[in-house]
Amino acid sequence: MSNETLATATTAAAEALRQWAAAALQSRSVGKRDAELVARCLVQTSLWGIDTHGIARLPHYLRRLGRGSIEARPELKLERTGPATASVDGGHGLGMVVCDFAMDQAIQCAEEAGAGIVGCYHSSHCGAIGLYGRQAAARGMIGIAFTHSDAFVAPHNGRRAFLGTNPICIAVPSAEGQPVCLDTATSTIPFNRVMNARREGETLPPDVAIDADGEMSTNADAASALLPFAEHKGYALGFMIDVLCGLLNGMAFGPHITAMYDDLDARRNLGSLMIAIDPRRFFGGDRLADEVARMAAEARAMPARPGTEVMAPGDPEYRTERARLRAGIPIEPGLAAEIRDWSAQLGIEPPPMSLAS
Repeated sequence: MSNETLATATTAAAEALRQWAAAALQSRSVGKRDAELVARCLVQTSLWGIDTHGIARLPHYLRRLGRGSIEARPELKLERTGPATASVDGGHGLGMVVCDFAMDQAIQCAEEAGAGIVGCYHSSHCGAIGLYGRQAAARGMIGIAFTHSDAFVAPHNGRRAFLGTNPICIAVPSAEGQPVCLDTATSTIPFNRVMNARREGETLPPDVAIDADGEMSTNADAASALLPFAEHKGYALGFMIDVLCGLLNGMAFGPHITAMYDDLDARRNLGSLMIAIDPRRFFGGDRLADEVARMAAEARAMPARPGTEVMAPGDPEYRTERARLRAGIPIEPGLAAEIRDWSAQLGIEPPPMSLAS
């Protein structure tokens, strides 16, 4: 990649980024439907302001596709193991393709049996876990999604990485339209934020990462492990998510998982767990979306500390989405250089970028 960077920040329109990302993926032999799905997921994630998992991750996927550790055209294999359960062999494909398919199968199970639980194996990085909970909520279901990763996070009181950032999403339908949605890693920050900081030459917030000696560090290049959020609570939750995603699906856990960024030739062999629940099978289900909207509205009306406001889960992402649809998605200088370099390498036009206002 070129070392060239822009002196000032730029923005790009969501649709232009979607078209560029889809073209880039298709140039790596990804099928049109899958390329458009992944491009849409990445750009939607950037619209939500989750830049750690948005369009900035596409260069990494392109590298792995080029090295063959991600299959461009995987053969997804579904095994229905019961009325409400199934397993999906992801064929080492793009994680967004695998998890989108798995959640769709969970929704189908829930439509038939009231709930659906689908495990994935032989998958890869699936992006923002909130994509899949919202996928279920958009079809009237409660969506719960988990995934795991290689070791980036130290256990509580530990000095070395042991668990992944192991995120969780719970999304519930709301009569307001957008679902109320929890989407959080079990670490203080996602490790991709460290990668973005390294690319842009930025420092990390205090008290989120430790160096190789186990000491607190804000130096992104020196960061060896992240800390779990809420100390022992985040550690325990991350531990159990690794059980549900890794061990339950016959995959490895934490330190035994192929490193995302260090070994681009090796399969990731990641697991995920997708759950859909039909609220109509419960006593309050018929009124759930209305009551969720009422609960969210009452929360927003609560008194707040000076200079702050109370929001419902998911509100910050939806607010950022509205702003970025108007003003464009910010493209950091290092990422802009990567986009130009990949465009030249793949023989496609880069998306138009404008100076940020």
